[in-house]
Amino acid sequence: MKRLIKKAAIGMVAFFVAASSGPVFAAVGDQGVDWSKYNGTYGNFGYAHDKFAFSQIGGTYGGSFVDQATYSTQVASAIAQGKRAHTYIWYQVGGSQEVAKAALDRYLPRIQTPKNSIVALDYEGGASGDKQANTEAILYGMRRVKAAGYTPMYYSYKPYTLENVNYKQIIKEFPNSLWIAAYPNYEVTPVPNYSFFPSMDGISVFQFTSTYVAGGLDGNVDLTGITDKGYEGGNATKPDTDTPATDDGKDANEVTPSEIQEGMTVTIKFSATNYSTGQAIPKWVKENSYKVLQKSGNKVLLDNIMSWVAASNVQALDTGGSNSTGNTQTYIVQSGDTLSGIASNWGTNWQELARQNSLSNPNMIYTGQVIRFTGGQSGATSRSYTVHSGDNLSSIASRLGTTVQSLVSMNGISNPNLIYAGQTLNY
Repeated sequence: MKRLIKKAAIGMVAFFVAASSGPVFAAVGDQGVDWSKYNGTYGNFGYAHDKFAFSQIGGTYGGSFVDQATYSTQVASAIAQGKRAHTYIWYQVGGSQEVAKAALDRYLPRIQTPKNSIVALDYEGGASGDKQANTEAILYGMRRVKAAGYTPMYYSYKPYTLENVNYKQIIKEFPNSLWIAAYPNYEVTPVPNYSFFPSMDGISVFQFTSTYVAGGLDGNVDLTGITDKGYEGGNATKPDTDTPATDDGKDANEVTPSEIQEGMTVTIKFSATNYSTGQAIPKWVKENSYKVLQKSGNKVLLDNIMSWVAASNVQALDTGGSNSTGNTQTYIVQSGDTLSGIASNWGTNWQELARQNSLSNPNMIYTGQVIRFTGGQSGATSRSYTVHSGDNLSSIASRLGTTVQSLVSMNGISNPNLIYAGQTLNY
């Protein structure tokens, strides 16, 4: 969750020892992450061994609702990568069951993770001065989650919980339902430090860091196997309601390397070691997602990093279905470009490009930036590009998501090495 957690140093953890010597669950010791909108459209895993992700669907701040537009795509992304996807709700309801009811009425019908998957209530702010009222508001929500067919959990950190909640009342009704955070420091922490475990009864998930990787990412460990909920035999359990995000994730998971196409969003597998050029792929590159700009043989060109990668080294996060209703084009900004000039080449206006690319200041674009435009039906309009000083057909083709051969053919170029600044190329 995206809040600084106070550290809580304790002795060795009797609970974890007891849990690990009890019944054996498939997921005991598995690590995973949790995401909000700050983790992007498709989320990001820290390591190859990560097995689950919690994604925020939205939440309430004392009665005001803030939905997370990234929720569905993050769920689909996790499932596409063969991970277990779960949900959490920002639950700043204080001690009000009325506010709690409004939050659950809004978000329970929108859950996209599988039946029996975890739906956690994130209670780390806005508590009232009435400890019992706070507890009852939490229990009300957990009962609603259970009645809806999901596994309820309570998320917070130990000092806040002890101050504001009768947590033993929660675990009496919902045993082993706590997800508690405690961080020893803010250095990169790839594995749990159990010397800082928040010794409380009933903990099933321990959030041990907010700096799982450089740059920040919450890291968690499953102590009891609770993150297996909703994934019988490794497969997502179909709920009674429609879950297009889960379905999209399953479809993307089935995409083979030969089926990777332009327009799809992919991530680079952690097992990949080199780009197609032979250069080593940095770890941080594998933590993010990219659009496929071009496919050539068994290689794909990825946006932002603008590098070719073997198709066998990427995993589809979607099936590119959004391209069926429009023609999404990309352009890499060059020195001297303006948004108006780029828009003119696409037959649109700078205001539309600013809107589609979330540009708060259209005068602030930079060399190397990727600009996208979704226009009408594919092939419905002719597109053109004005050659800049220093351009060559190969670099232009890469920027425009086409091929040198196509540019030569469409523009009647007899010598591909002879193009000039100011020349207009159709593509």
